[in-house]
Amino acid sequence: MLCSCPLLLPQCPDRAQDHRRNKHSRAKERCPVGRLIDLEPEPDPCVVLGGGQGDIMLQQEAGAQGGDTFNVSRLRSSSLEIREKGTEFLREQLDAAQKELKLKGEECERLSQVRDQLEQELEELTASLFEEAHKMVREANVKQAGAEKQLKEAQGKIDVLQAEVSALKTLVLTSTPSSPNRQLHPQLQSTGSRATLSRPGGHTRNKSATLSVPQLQQEPTTAPPANQEDKELDSVLFAEFLSWKEAPSLDRSSAFISRIYREDIGPCLSFTRSELSQSVQSAVENNSLTIEPVAMTVLSMVKASAIDCGSPNGCRAPVETKCALSGLSRTCRHRIKLGDKESYYYISPSSRARITAVCNFFTYIRYIQQGLVRQDAEQMFWEVMRLRREMSVAKLGFFLTDES
Repeated sequence: MLCSCPLLLPQCPDRAQDHRRNKHSRAKERCPVGRLIDLEPEPDPCVVLGGGQGDIMLQQEAGAQGGDTFNVSRLRSSSLEIREKGTEFLREQLDAAQKELKLKGEECERLSQVRDQLEQELEELTASLFEEAHKMVREANVKQAGAEKQLKEAQGKIDVLQAEVSALKTLVLTSTPSSPNRQLHPQLQSTGSRATLSRPGGHTRNKSATLSVPQLQQEPTTAPPANQEDKELDSVLFAEFLSWKEAPSLDRSSAFISRIYREDIGPCLSFTRSELSQSVQSAVENNSLTIEPVAMTVLSMVKASAIDCGSPNGCRAPVETKCALSGLSRTCRHRIKLGDKESYYYISPSSRARITAVCNFFTYIRYIQQGLVRQDAEQMFWEVMRLRREMSVAKLGFFLTDES
């Protein structure tokens, strides 16, 4: 290595100034990186001409140039290291960005699948909701049509029932115990005709007796007075009736209704067939029993027997069969139907009279309960007593037959 200690040598002032100017200019032009250095400079004429002083100057310049070369190599190696580190850092950032971009792509793909699935489910749900809504609308329309039809039918039934109630009111208001309405109580017509026939002078005589006993042909001019029926009010029964009339009902808890069940209704509807008797009583209480003549559904053989019995058109044909209630073989002209059941039971005239008597009683009691009877309490009481008497008479086996 060269010694950098300064040497005290005589120098030319001009040459020293030039040397300082050149050194200053070289310091300005020095570039730390990328500058090409001439390692073999041309000898300076001043140095050559100066002899020993020139050698010293050359040695100083060589030392300065060696330092510059060392600095340039250091700068060049540091720049390479910085470039490599920068490249490695950028490569790491690029890898991280690529990984992040890949994750973002996978997330976007997953979200896209979720969106497609949700859209499909939404479409299916919308379709099912519309289908359910249309189904509900159809059911509502069907129910509305059915309700309107039932309303029309109910209104028609109400009109018919109102007409029937008006007619029944007219019949009930015009019927009293002293002068009963013949249309409301058709059995009284046969009673009247029988009373006329049973009166003295009203019966026919045997022609053979007339021929043998001429003195019996003369009829009496005046008939003896008929026996007049008299009646007396029972205070106990009337008190029970008044107590029941305050709140009329068919409940057996009332003393009035309980007495009638015990004394009249129960014995009147007590037949040999006890089970069927209970069913008949329940149907009468519920107002669901139907009695119709056999002629409404007469069979061909029944029509033939009707001709033999003197009924050429086949109506009112008697059917010789067992009575369903008594179990006896009788001529059954009527049959009954209990409620909505399809089966019919043929009954004898005696059984029909007993059932009819009880039905008449319940009908009048319902009229009182509904407020359709416009009479005083005593008149209603005697009408109830008359209906009780009909049940008692029918229970004993007495009944009226239709002569026609």
